Amino acid sequence: MKKKAVRLTTILAAAALSASAFGCAAAPAAQPAAEEAPAETAEEAPAEAEEETAEEAEVTAEEAETEEAAAEETADATRIFTDSAGREVEVDAEITRIAATGPLAQIALYAIAPDLMVGWTSDWSEASEKYIPEEYLALPVLGQLYGGKGEMNLEELLAADPQVVIDFGQPKASIVEDLDGLQEQTGIPFVHITASLLETGDAYRKLGELLGREEEGEALATYCEETCEKCLAAAEASEPAKLLFITGENGLNVIAKDSFHAEVVDLLADNLAVVDEPSSKGTGNESDLEQIMNWNPEVIIFSPDSIYETVGEDPAWQTIPAIENHRYYEVPAQPYNWMGFPPSVQRYPGMLWLAKTLYPDAADYDLKEEIVRYYDLFYHYELTDEEYEELMKKAQ
Repeated sequence: MKKKAVRLTTILAAAALSASAFGCAAAPAAQPAAEEAPAETAEEAPAEAEEETAEEAEVTAEEAETEEAAAEETADATRIFTDSAGREVEVDAEITRIAATGPLAQIALYAIAPDLMVGWTSDWSEASEKYIPEEYLALPVLGQLYGGKGEMNLEELLAADPQVVIDFGQPKASIVEDLDGLQEQTGIPFVHITASLLETGDAYRKLGELLGREEEGEALATYCEETCEKCLAAAEASEPAKLLFITGENGLNVIAKDSFHAEVVDLLADNLAVVDEPSSKGTGNESDLEQIMNWNPEVIIFSPDSIYETVGEDPAWQTIPAIENHRYYEVPAQPYNWMGFPPSVQRYPGMLWLAKTLYPDAADYDLKEEIVRYYDLFYHYELTDEEYEELMKKAQ
């Protein structure tokens, strides 16, 4: 429309100048000097108008090109990412700032892109801080969308200014509604990436696609898949160990078979804790010593907050085969519990440890080498011999 307007203006100007020229030609012959001057002006004016028209057209073309380039740049600056919930989410083409919806996602994201994190979902424990560089520890706490430790602080989240907030793990039934609502409320894209113990490889590949870190995502995916393969092979080649996973300060809670937190145990052992309603909470299902005796476990693993330190001297437990034969252990837990809590990617060292503990002959890998490799890949931390021994002090 701008080009047409300029052209119409030019035509009208030229017409006006032509009319003026014709008026000058009709002037009296007694004034030749006066005739010549207007005639010269009439000849020069159309040329000047043409020059002005050309300049205006050139400016208009440049403006159009600028607008077109800006539109193309805006289109190139974003892209559509389809998350695991099937939601098509518009995200920036280049992502440099991310946040997590909860601890489970935080652990997974820290492995692939610690430098992109703008905050944490909760404070680190004092014992865990040594594994995390100081510049990351200083990041703000944003809260969490799911879980039992508070809610996501939307004010802090907006101040941290992430380009995308990522949920990772098994989806809640309300995941689409939850993330759509938060996205509308904050104006920040929210995406979900589904992951389970045996499917985390694909989840890391999808994370790599989202963050532009395909190479890092593939390295993490390969580690997860290789770990599952070697641990499952050891279990399948052996008689399943009859095991209980016990929690609680009195040692009377169990992580029941088929519960949310029992995935590693169920894959690698015969989880004796069969109950009518498995609890999805980290505390597990309440039980009692009589029931534990009836289950008669050959192996017991205790959570770090339980009775590992005292159970060997408690007469009430001495008739249980696992205690009597000294086949009880405490789960390593730095910087996160290796069996879960939350059930994220720190379960891979837990798998390696449990398979090697239960089936030492069939698990033909060097446990220390595998754990050191994990800490390097997922925590970007060089684990020393002394630190490894400290982690394993109650676990072997």
